Amino acid sequence: MAYQRLLVIANETIAGKGLHHHIRELTADGGRVIIIAPALSSRLKYVFSDVDEPRAEAQERLDASIALLHESGIEAEGEVGDANPVRAFEDAVSIYEPDGVLVSTHPEGRSNWIEKGVVERIEGKTDLPVEHVVVDISAEVAAEQLL
Repeated sequence: MAYQRLLVIANETIAGKGLHHHIRELTADGGRVIIIAPALSSRLKYVFSDVDEPRAEAQERLDASIALLHESGIEAEGEVGDANPVRAFEDAVSIYEPDGVLVSTHPEGRSNWIEKGVVERIEGKTDLPVEHVVVDISAEVAAEQLL
């Protein structure tokens, strides 16, 4: 299925070529992509209100991802979202009114989101189709180094 307004929830995997390939497959001609990059912050940093660095890092990843999508001819925009990916999803749905959702995670064993059931929790909060893609950035980097 191709979406006119695809909402992508991704953190560190946002730079992955696997994610960008999946986005291209799911986006209709003339469609647009809205990427939400939750600001990754530890509880300790959150308690002490030290969220500037995680937000800046998320913004860097987001900017690079949007630039790559634009190079591929895909209209994309995005923003840094709440550190809680489910809350970031809820905020984005009310603003952007997407017709599909893509959640990107690290592989099982390295993904806090899989461990915490983020994909299932997002699915439980919407009637929209939700797809989950696993992106292994480490494997992508290793493969590039072999070339």
